[in-house]
Amino acid sequence: MNILGKRYFFFGLSLLIIIPGLVILFAGGVPLSIDFTGGSLLEVKFENRTPETSQIYAVYDKAGIEDTQVQTSDAGSYIIRSQFLQNEDRDAVLAALNENIGKAEVVRFDSVGPSIGRQVTSRGALAVTVSSLLVVLFIAWSFRGVTHAFRYGVCAILAMIHDVAIIFSFTAIGSLLWGWEIDSLFLTALLTVIGFSMQDTIVVFDRIRENSNIYRRLDFETLVNHSIVQTLQRSINTQLMTVEFLLLALAMFGGITLREFASILLIGLLSGTYSSIFIAAPILVLWENREWRTWFRKPAAA
Repeated sequence: MNILGKRYFFFGLSLLIIIPGLVILFAGGVPLSIDFTGGSLLEVKFENRTPETSQIYAVYDKAGIEDTQVQTSDAGSYIIRSQFLQNEDRDAVLAALNENIGKAEVVRFDSVGPSIGRQVTSRGALAVTVSSLLVVLFIAWSFRGVTHAFRYGVCAILAMIHDVAIIFSFTAIGSLLWGWEIDSLFLTALLTVIGFSMQDTIVVFDRIRENSNIYRRLDFETLVNHSIVQTLQRSINTQLMTVEFLLLALAMFGGITLREFASILLIGLLSGTYSSIFIAAPILVLWENREWRTWFRKPAAA
């Protein structure tokens, strides 16, 4: 099975998925939730009534509350996002909803101040940055007996960036179709995917290291391809049997609060398995062969 012989096909497939989503993301802006921007989320359910969202907008506009967004859930409730509300502001809104629309039952109420939102953003970025640096140092130290050990760490980080880009692309498409937002659960899913992706990549690289001591005279590309084939069944079976089926069930049958989180995890873990086999190792071969030197040259005459 010559997997590495089709490496540019796998690179192109990843770009085909990543680029449209990132274009949507940057064109429409990052859909941040109140966890990052600060604000309030009020989920209410009306007894024996299904009012139009315009009626809820009218109540919030009359109260002078800005940045209001109303979304309906599968359970028949209304999820209302707005600027930061104090408890007395929430009580006033509920009183206005009861008076103008009907009796409203509070299902959920969350408020995050702007300072907390900034802390979540900065600490999330810091966690990803520090973990990336530690991974590079750990792999470089663990593979110190292999030629160009530092390359293994860099390739693992590139595979991680690939997975992060896939998740953001998928989230951008989800925000366009289903109103998804980047919240604290998104950050949890992102860090989980990074961990799984690194684990799979290190497993593949470790097999390359073992085989490099056994097959010393084998061409590097053939050696890497042989190592990928040896770990292919393990990577696919481990992911499918342990997490993917469970996440698929949660994404299909879970509630609205779990569906986005489970879907992002599902796509992210699939991408992590894919990148460890079809992205990280091929980049390592590309780097070893220095293939960029012939990318823009005309083919030699026969």
